[in-house]
This record gives sequence, structure tokens and C-alpha cells, in this order.
Amino acid sequence: MADLHEANEMFQRNGWTDGLPIVPPTEDLVRRFVDAGGLGPADVVGVEPVRRRRITAEKVAIAAVMAGCLPGYVPVVMALVRAVCEPAYGLHGCTASTGGSAPFVVVNGPIRRALDMNATHNALANGSRANATIGRALRLLIINVLGGIPGRLDRSTLGHPGKFTFCVAEDEEDSPWPSLAAERGVPAGASAVTVLAAESPHQIMNEWTADPREILDTYAAAIRANMLTYSIWAGHYALVIAKQQRDIIVAAGWSKADIRGYVFENARVRRGDWRTVGKSAVAGRKDEGRVYTALRSPDDLLVVAAGGPAGGFGVVVPPWYGAKSLAVTTII
Repeated sequence: MADLHEANEMFQRNGWTDGLPIVPPTEDLVRRFVDAGGLGPADVVGVEPVRRRRITAEKVAIAAVMAGCLPGYVPVVMALVRAVCEPAYGLHGCTASTGGSAPFVVVNGPIRRALDMNATHNALANGSRANATIGRALRLLIINVLGGIPGRLDRSTLGHPGKFTFCVAEDEEDSPWPSLAAERGVPAGASAVTVLAAESPHQIMNEWTADPREILDTYAAAIRANMLTYSIWAGHYALVIAKQQRDIIVAAGWSKADIRGYVFENARVRRGDWRTVGKSAVAGRKDEGRVYTALRSPDDLLVVAAGGPAGGFGVVVPPWYGAKSLAVTTII
């Protein structure tokens, strides 16, 4: 290639990108990134469980270079690949589904600080190279190694912007709660990545109360709305709770377990409620009085501390399709 522009044009013509410019994966760069992962180029990081596609360290390194990662990010990307290759994640289904989904990634442990990941202002959006490129590396790998190309294997009707990248670090330093990774069995001092096949996030606002129940009622209302307008099936929901609301909940003595218990009891709908949202044609096919819970148990709720210091905001991250895809946590 004569220059960077020409290299990018070739990648665009061949459908090897997500539509954004990439860093050309030269042999030298790929070798440096493979070395950073501590594996040989042909070592298998994961195997896609349905189509049995082997994902080698070299392929992970190529995706990480293209995404704009630094070499130090590679261990996180490799852990992320191992996580999505677990059968519980349902990688093939959530990639091919017309409903569409994006991997929602949460990073915990000391590596967040080492990589300068963002857990505060604009936590779910732009501004952090590590957050942006770690999530993007997985998307480029899905496109180029697994064939998750829109209109081909990826049959998503609409998708959502998180399919470019959807990665956050938990704000462990400003939260008295155990981290998401610790709650999912990761030893103290270890770093880990948790990934959930998720629909687009729903931002909520409630800054007019000091009662944790009222704050969580707003989250539960957003979850019920998702159950009625998207999928009624129970699975792993995630709540991202920013500092202002988090401080109120903490001051009242509520733990993450208390949050999970309250949401489990209040995020539920009756099948007949579908009549109120234009789905009367399917509401009566089964018992209209049946109650559906958003969570199979309180432990299905992932609670993440992240977000800027001001504003009564939080986010509900709905699952792709109930329990057909579950969150997976992998130690880095």
C-alpha cells in the first residue's frame, strides 16, 4: 500500500471493517500484539461453539491492531474472546438474530487503572481509547473471523450503536459495594471481564427522592417497559448506577443484594399487559393472568457502579433474549 489512506480504502472495499477507519495490521504490529498476549500466533484463544471456528492469538491480535488498541489491551481482548466462546453466551444466536444485540463488556480489577479505562464521566460512550478499542476489537473479530457481516450471518433488523463498541470499567474506587467480578466469584486482586449479549441501553432519570425504593422503582419501570415492548423472557439484566443515585442508595444502607432483591420483586408484568402496548393479538394465546418476572432470581441482576459524579441518572441494559444468552465472567 502506498499510504494509510489507500490501506483503509482497501479494507473498506473488502468489507473488513465496521465502517470506521482502521489501523493497518502490519506483520510487525501483529507480532508485537501477539507477544503482548503471552501466546504463540497459532495458539487457540477460543472456539466458536456452533460453527467450530478456531480463534487464534494471531487473529485476536489482528483485530486488536485494526481497532486501534495498544499492546497492553490484548490480555483484556483475549479474556473477552474466551468469555464469548463459552456456550452459555450463545455467540452464534446473538450474532445472527434479527433482534440484534451487542456485547456489553464490564472490566474489573487493577487492569482498569493500568489501562486508564473510564468509569466516570460519559462512562458508556466516547472519550476513552481503552474502552472504545477493546469493545471494537471484539466487533472486528466477529466480522472477520466469525463472518458476522450485516445482511449475511448478522441478520439484525436494526441493531444499535453499541455494536461498534459497548465497554465500561466499574468505578470500584468510588463504590463501597463489592465489584461485579467479586460478586461473580473472581478472587480479590484479580482482574476480570464480564460480557452480556445486550440490547440498547435505556437511560433513566430520578433526582427528586432520597428513597432507594423510589429510585429503583424508576429502573423497574424501564425494565417492565422493555418486557412489554421487546421481550417478556427472564434473563440477565444489568443496571449501571451513577454516583448521585449510588450515594443515596449507599447512605440508606442498601447493598447490591438489596437492590437485586427489590428489582426482582418489582420488575414483573402480566401477559395480559401486552394488550396495553398494541400486542393484543398475542396476549391471549396463553394464560393472560400469568406473571412474568424480568429475572429468574435476584442473582440474575448485574449491578455496576459507573458514571459521572453529578446527575440523577442510571441505565438499564436489557438482555438480548432472556436466558438464551447468559452473562459470562472470565479472569484476565
